[in-house]
Amino acid sequence: MSRPRFEDEFGGTYILIEPGKFIMGDTVGDGLAREYPTHEVEIEVPFFIGQRLVTQMHWESIMGSNPAKFQQGWSSGLRPVDSVNYHDCVEFISRLNEFHNSQPRLSLDGIWRLPTEAEWEYCARSGTETKWCFGNFDGDLDDYGWHAGNSGASTREVGIKKSNLWELHDMYGSVSEWCQDNYRKDYTIASKQSPFLDGSSVHSIRGGSWFTESDSTRSSARGQAPVTKRSDGIGLRLVWEPL
Repeated sequence: MSRPRFEDEFGGTYILIEPGKFIMGDTVGDGLAREYPTHEVEIEVPFFIGQRLVTQMHWESIMGSNPAKFQQGWSSGLRPVDSVNYHDCVEFISRLNEFHNSQPRLSLDGIWRLPTEAEWEYCARSGTETKWCFGNFDGDLDDYGWHAGNSGASTREVGIKKSNLWELHDMYGSVSEWCQDNYRKDYTIASKQSPFLDGSSVHSIRGGSWFTESDSTRSSARGQAPVTKRSDGIGLRLVWEPL
């Protein structure tokens, strides 16, 4: 059965993610050290997450400019925005909340924000414990995401590949996604839905990108970037949190 959802005025769809528990980190046994130890996380508060990445068209509509590298072609507005640093994303979200959040959605009030790292992995896994939502064989990755092996050295339009089990697209590859959390090396701490914040200038990014190998796109794979970094392999996905 289809999950509850709503649409915004920019063509985005946001899908309800219900509370639950999952094992965060590499559950297969061949991940990197930063994915251990595995630990149980409880998602206690429901939220809505973007079915697709934020597009260039959406970004330009809010910010008045388009920083993305890949602007060629008639459909470039439907490619994910890239080359945005963490501060850019905070400003984008601030404008969304100020100018495009005055009406209730599904009779609820809420705020736009970035996903936390735990929320992101919960959504990517979509109820699975395998490397990817579809299993452990990377030969099937081409059906679900854009990565170094099939992207043609560029981003592609959002939502073309198969969705995961919770109807979310492009969780694997395309562009890495900024998370609210500061990156933490010690994976034994902050085993909860809320973001880990220690005041550092490095944040977690998730999902791999169009230029990374398949291993970097796994559900548990973790990345990091300084808040000032702009890369043609980093973008964002929105969360809308009911209040």
